[in-house]
Amino acid sequence: MSEIVELTLEEAQEKMSKAEEALRHELATIRTGRASPALLERLHVEYYGVSTPLNQVANISAPEPRLLIVNPWEQRMLSVIEKAILKSDLGLNPINDGHVLRLVIPPLTEERRRELVRLVGKRVEEGRVAVRNVRRDTLNELRQLEKDKEISEDELKRAQERLQETTDQYIERIDEIGVRKQAEIMEI
Repeated sequence: MSEIVELTLEEAQEKMSKAEEALRHELATIRTGRASPALLERLHVEYYGVSTPLNQVANISAPEPRLLIVNPWEQRMLSVIEKAILKSDLGLNPINDGHVLRLVIPPLTEERRRELVRLVGKRVEEGRVAVRNVRRDTLNELRQLEKDKEISEDELKRAQERLQETTDQYIERIDEIGVRKQAEIMEI
């Protein structure tokens, strides 16, 4: 197979890998019954007039399975962080002791678990779509190479088969990630 086809397929695999990694990152922020600092990763606070990720203005730790502690580096950020957590869709009520914020993670209700499983399903489908979009774009590139006579029809066929195999592998991996996360959410 020609070098240009190899490069095109490698680039596609790299993009699919990034889609998988983005999904993993996104699912890490979805809350399960356990406390995890990743729950607060998407949260931003106003820091000197700039929207800043929470983990850049405070230390977040999980000393117990159902407790998160947010320890701001500047004391004046305590109330700002507290308001941001209350405004978020996390459904958590911070306890402010004047030095740190304690977030007690309540056990999930059955209804909330089902909502989260649906959300995971939606995110997994977005991951699949991202992988399929990479496949579509790569196929278009390969067809253009064949049209421009840079590769033969046989090379195009072989490249399409390899691309489909790679796509199937990534979609399978994405599905496995989703199944694991859904099982984690439903675990009591």
